[in-house]
Amino acid sequence: MAKDVPIGARGEAQETVEFKHTLTAQHPELPPVYSTPDMIRLMETAAFHALQPYCEGDEISVGTSIHIEHRAASGIGARIQAEAVLEAFDGRFYTLRVTARDDVREIGRGTVGRSVVSIGRFVEKMKSAGKPAADQAQHRQAPRSENRG
Repeated sequence: MAKDVPIGARGEAQETVEFKHTLTAQHPELPPVYSTPDMIRLMETAAFHALQPYCEGDEISVGTSIHIEHRAASGIGARIQAEAVLEAFDGRFYTLRVTARDDVREIGRGTVGRSVVSIGRFVEKMKSAGKPAADQAQHRQAPRSENRG
């Protein structure tokens, strides 16, 4: 990443709670309230938006950690706003303070960690990670010449 990300860089994301975002959508016996995984997804999206303007080429930021409290319930139709603010960078990992609010109050808060990766290198690494050990060793060997002329 060539561009320095200033402490305090901000990102936002918002959505209106629909049935698909509720606990009931996951299991019919649960209440129709905004789910914690959906709140975390929205917070991660806000964190992505905070860092993306500083990425170059095929770089993106990916999540590396989450430390979240879901403090209040929101129902269908509530407008949820998530905000992420860069707090720290240790040379490899970014820590962002995140909050989520509905129309009335703060419903969640915490931190998320993110790291910047090259999509191309990331995809290649994932391909290698999925291969059996023998295939990986063969892939690393230099090609042999078959010319016997």
